[in-house]
Amino acid sequence: MKIIVCVKQVIDPEAPPSSFSIDTATCTARMRGANPVIDPFGEYAVEAALKLKDAAGAEVAVLSLGNGLQRDVVKKPLAMGADGLILLEDPAFAGLNAAGTVAALAAAVKKIGGYDLILCGREASDTNAGLTGPGLAETLGLPCVTLAGKIEVDGTTARIRRVTSVGYDVVEVALPAVVTVSNEVGEARYPTIKGIMGAKKITPEVWSPADIGFAAPAGAALQDLYQPTFEGSCEFIAGETADESGTLLADKLRAEKII
Repeated sequence: MKIIVCVKQVIDPEAPPSSFSIDTATCTARMRGANPVIDPFGEYAVEAALKLKDAAGAEVAVLSLGNGLQRDVVKKPLAMGADGLILLEDPAFAGLNAAGTVAALAAAVKKIGGYDLILCGREASDTNAGLTGPGLAETLGLPCVTLAGKIEVDGTTARIRRVTSVGYDVVEVALPAVVTVSNEVGEARYPTIKGIMGAKKITPEVWSPADIGFAAPAGAALQDLYQPTFEGSCEFIAGETADESGTLLADKLRAEKII
C-alpha cells in the first residue's frame, strides 16, 4: 500500500500574535522570534499513515508545497517514520490561494502515481479553510471522506470512523481515496533519536513547476491576507441596589432589542 500525506509548513499556532506580521504587498506572513512548524492537523495525518504502516505495512510519502521551506521543519515526518519527502519548492508556489495549491498538489500526486490513499489534515491552522483535501479529491476524481478519527484498510476498501458533532459515523470507501484526518486519530508520535538521525541522512526530492507540468490557473493567486481585528465595548450598569441594577440592565437590553 502506498500512502501520500500532504503537510504544510505554518506559523506556530502557539506563538503570540506579536511574533508575526502580515506583508500586505506580497500576501505573506513574517515571523519574529518564533520558528515555523508542521501544521498540527498535518501531523495527525502523518500519524494516521504511520498507524496503517505499523498495522499492515505501507510506504508513506510526504508531500509539501511552499517556498523557502525549512528542512528541519519539513523533515519532521521523516523523523516520525515516513519513508520519503517530496517538496514542491519554488517562488511560483508562493502566494497561491486554495485553488492554486490544490492544482499544484494534484499535479504532483499524478506524477507520483501508484497511490492507494491520500491523507490531509482536516484543515490548516493558518487559514482553517479545510479546502485542500476535498479539492484534491474533486480534481483527481476520487472519493473523499472528511474528519477521520480512525482509518482501517482491508484490501481495496478503507473503513473510516468519521467524527461528527454528536459522535461518529462509520464509512466504507473504495480505494484510491482522499481522507482528511482529525485530532481524534490520536496524538502524533514524537520522533525518536534514531528517527531524527535517519531523517538527517535523507535528501528530499525538490520539484519545480516544470517538473510537474504546473502552470498556475487563472485566479490562483492569493488576493489579500490580513489579521482579523476584534473590537468591543463595555458599559457598566450600576444601581443603588441589586434590584435596581437588574431593572436598569433589563431596560437597556430591551432598548437594544436584545430581549
